[in-house]
Amino acid sequence: MLAIQFDRFGGPDVLRYVELAAPVPSPGEVLLTVEAAGVNFADTHQVDGSYLGADALPYVPGSEVVGRTPDGRRVLARVSHGYAEQVTAKESAVLEIPEDLGAAQALALMMQGLTAWHLLRSAARLREGETVVVHSAAGGVGSLAVQLAREFGAGRVLAQASTPEKERLALDVGADAVAAYPLAEKADVVLDAVGGDLFDQALGSLASFGRLVTYGNAARSGFTPVDPARLGRLNASVVGFWLRPALAAPGGVSGPLKELFALAGEGRLRPVTGGSYPLADARRAHEDLLARRTTGKLILTP
Repeated sequence: MLAIQFDRFGGPDVLRYVELAAPVPSPGEVLLTVEAAGVNFADTHQVDGSYLGADALPYVPGSEVVGRTPDGRRVLARVSHGYAEQVTAKESAVLEIPEDLGAAQALALMMQGLTAWHLLRSAARLREGETVVVHSAAGGVGSLAVQLAREFGAGRVLAQASTPEKERLALDVGADAVAAYPLAEKADVVLDAVGGDLFDQALGSLASFGRLVTYGNAARSGFTPVDPARLGRLNASVVGFWLRPALAAPGGVSGPLKELFALAGEGRLRPVTGGSYPLADARRAHEDLLARRTTGKLILTP
């Protein structure tokens, strides 16, 4: 089978289109023929070696796919090594989906939807009426977080994005206004996947008992030191978040995913879909993502 693999860390240029042996499912697993693989920002961190969890090389990235089981079921699945024509998945990590549901929409609700859900529920512990600022609000996670914050009772949702076009997209999915630092109003919750200067500006804009949730470093600028004395003066907190242990916790997947699909089915949650790339063009997908040329959910199609 054909797959995307890297055998050293670096930028997107380390990704190679290679022929590999087809995977063999272990007991409790099922073999899937991949219809589409989701692209996530975490994949770029795996490729350049900055991901929180170390993986042995060579490595095929990709944590989610839409695919077919041998008996013809169309499913959404959490996987390892999803950038491939075939992949194995645990039966417990497979969810049957309708034929008329687009692959990009389904994949948006998996890793990015679960990230947005846990950012607000598990990490920020959002309370009704609070003001939320979402950085990278036109991205896959950000655009869902804007909508979920409203669903979960936020009083106001402010969107930060890198271009006027992306700001308009964030407003279109439900943000009340564009966030520009220094904020005109203090924020109770800020969701930040960028880091660098934006992290520092956000920290200084927190209300008393505010929470800045950091879940990435898209700026690739190194992590900003946090002075405990400054947190004391602000009467605020910085919360780190990583999706992998959140998914491993009891109830970390099934309940949130059920809620996400229910909201989408009712038309109250609209996944934003971005580009679709041939599997062989995974390098270009990563380059576009890193250059912030994309919005919404990106997918690879074998």
